[in-house]
Amino acid sequence: VSVSDIIRSIRDPEKPQTLEELEVVTEGGVEVQEIGEEEFLVTIRFTPTVPHCSLATLIGLCLRIKLQRCLPFRHKLEIYISEGTHSTEEDINKQINDKERVAAAMENPTLREMVEQCVTEPE
Repeated sequence: VSVSDIIRSIRDPEKPQTLEELEVVTEGGVEVQEIGEEEFLVTIRFTPTVPHCSLATLIGLCLRIKLQRCLPFRHKLEIYISEGTHSTEEDINKQINDKERVAAAMENPTLREMVEQCVTEPE
């Protein structure tokens, strides 16, 4: 199972399409490097549909949760917004790569439910 295969089915929080169909995630935005014995660095760059997308943080969260659950190997995960594609990309990059902030976000029932709806495979 490739990293692209895992994330291609994540649904957009607002639209019926997947992130792949909306070209939010692409094969080219996924990088996997070996950093140790059986440990890999997985870097994802995604492009929000609009530069002021309010859901960019949520999309980053969905990518992180889905990969944490589905990657079959030990990994470090770095998720970034493609450079120059969002008005607050620096803040968002910090937020989605901060373990404590991610954990806090997932404790919010509303947010958690939104993430689950996006990452759950359609039946």
